[in-house]
Amino acid sequence: MIGHYFLLLTSYFLLLNMVSKKRYFGRAIASFLLVLFTMPLGHAVMILMEHIMDPGPLHVAGFLLGLAGLIIAVAGIFVRGDLRQTLFGFFGGLLFWTGWVEFLFQYYADRYGMLPMPDPMGGRPTQPEYLIMPASFGFLVMFWLLYIFSTRSGCLFFSWIQRHLFPKGNSELANLRPMTRHTSLTTFMEFNVMIWTSYVTLMFCYDTNFLGVSHPITLALGVVCLAGSVYMFLKQTRMKSWGANIRMSIATVLVFWTFVEIIGRLGILHEIWLQPLDHIREMVALGLLFVALAGYTLYDAFKVRS
Repeated sequence: MIGHYFLLLTSYFLLLNMVSKKRYFGRAIASFLLVLFTMPLGHAVMILMEHIMDPGPLHVAGFLLGLAGLIIAVAGIFVRGDLRQTLFGFFGGLLFWTGWVEFLFQYYADRYGMLPMPDPMGGRPTQPEYLIMPASFGFLVMFWLLYIFSTRSGCLFFSWIQRHLFPKGNSELANLRPMTRHTSLTTFMEFNVMIWTSYVTLMFCYDTNFLGVSHPITLALGVVCLAGSVYMFLKQTRMKSWGANIRMSIATVLVFWTFVEIIGRLGILHEIWLQPLDHIREMVALGLLFVALAGYTLYDAFKVRS
């Protein structure tokens, strides 16, 4: 009975909040799906490259992919418009991570003959390149320190920490030599640091020496990420501009994708993007939807500007 009252009360306050402030659900949903579709499509492209190409050309292609991402992100500094800079930073970060992080880890795993780690529950094994990734934890913390003790980044997690570390707000942060903000590089760093954090966290959770896939903490992490992504999406619906929506979608999708990864590892979700050649029609449909969303986003954004 108490649970019913709590659910009704929560629904009431949520509805009141939605009515009291203007929402942009269309832009929020389009931005969320645009970023979300890059996750399975990116996985599928990597797997297709591994099937089609030999190891030597594969790693050369991966290096060129990362270089292209770096060039795109830097080029985004010199373009005009918040949306354009955001897209340059996002796609630059996506190519950079795929080429110079994932493929580079894979290169050294293959070079030294590392083997996948079997899943004790009989699910899909963890690939060698991801087994190396937790060793980068110290480097990740260095980036966290940079963002926590620098200017405000807009990240809800870092903002919460800063509010408790610096109760006087911006006056204290101003004394910490804030960095110049470039939208393209900010988006580029947001994507890479968040996906890095997600991977390292999941690898520690999957490791039976620490927790394991079915450990209560791993399951709790999945639930928290699902709830957190819903909360972040509701905040995102208040954002009017396309650029801000897509930047917020990057964070929302990566938190949501952590939940997707966990339920996929538990066997609850069938991850078709890991066998793209067995699900060609579904992946093609996903690609066409992505192109349609990208076209709609650009059309609506430039229509609003004009």
